[in-house]
Amino acid sequence: MRENIVLTGITPSGTPHIGNYIGAIKPAIEKQRSGCHAMYFIADYHSLVKLWDAKLRHQYIMEIASSWLALGLDPNKTLFYRQSDVPEILELHWILNSITAKGLLNRAHAYKDQVAKNMEEGDKDHDAGITMGLYGYPVLMAADILMFNATHVPVGKDQIQHIEIARDIAARFNHVYSHIFNLPEAVVDEKTHTLPGLDGRKMSKSYGNTIPLFAEGPELKKLVMKIKTNSQAPNEPKETEGETLFQIYQAFASESEIQAMKDRYHTGIGWGEVKNSLFELLDRKLQEPRAHYKELMAHPEKVEAILREGAEKARAKAKPFLAQIRQAVGI
Repeated sequence: MRENIVLTGITPSGTPHIGNYIGAIKPAIEKQRSGCHAMYFIADYHSLVKLWDAKLRHQYIMEIASSWLALGLDPNKTLFYRQSDVPEILELHWILNSITAKGLLNRAHAYKDQVAKNMEEGDKDHDAGITMGLYGYPVLMAADILMFNATHVPVGKDQIQHIEIARDIAARFNHVYSHIFNLPEAVVDEKTHTLPGLDGRKMSKSYGNTIPLFAEGPELKKLVMKIKTNSQAPNEPKETEGETLFQIYQAFASESEIQAMKDRYHTGIGWGEVKNSLFELLDRKLQEPRAHYKELMAHPEKVEAILREGAEKARAKAKPFLAQIRQAVGI
């Protein structure tokens, strides 16, 4: 019976926001408590595709690692490492590149979307602005997964294709050389919430509508007050379904708090009062992890030590497995 290994990568492409917490960090940490064999890594090589600012990359790595640790990730119960600290992944990346069909990567959504955009804009070069990093991104992701023979990979619906590509690559290797790799399964949690942002669209750095996870005091209140609402008067009954403030509120509140707020919506409540309640809730719920986060950010050497220790544990698994892979391909 194979061991279930759950692997999650986090790309350091921006400051973590509350949408990241609800959509990825919280469910991942809950999975850690379930006792499964979980692995989490900072995908810094993946960030090279879109982020070309070295200082920002380092900053984001520290912010993301500190955020996960502050919110309850326990490196003694899970494997937590930085991708670039495990060079075996890149060696496997090249081995997998050598058997990956170009046609498979031609069908990758990110590549196809950029080609389609170039064609719509009338660019004669349909590959304009496309780097090999973007094109080969799915192969590096496959290497991340297959290096540790992960069996389950939690992803959003937009990432399912990458897991399918990883399965195709693993199956191809098993057919050409030796049956070494598990075929990983995508895990999509339908219960995971996607939070709306300040403008009502999905909270995303690309939309500039986020609330940073550890914003505090005046900054946090100012952002909450900017959340878009309709023009209903305070005494008018209001719907909670699809309403931005309520969606964010219920993601952080207890069942009793949610029901009480729902009742207030139905009997009539002013948007200013809802916003104040949301600010107070976020400020209270994130107070303790915020203090831990600030302490970690003030002592980056502690974060580095945790990531290095995690990398040593990861390499202890990767080295013998890569030796097996090398033997299979005759290197």
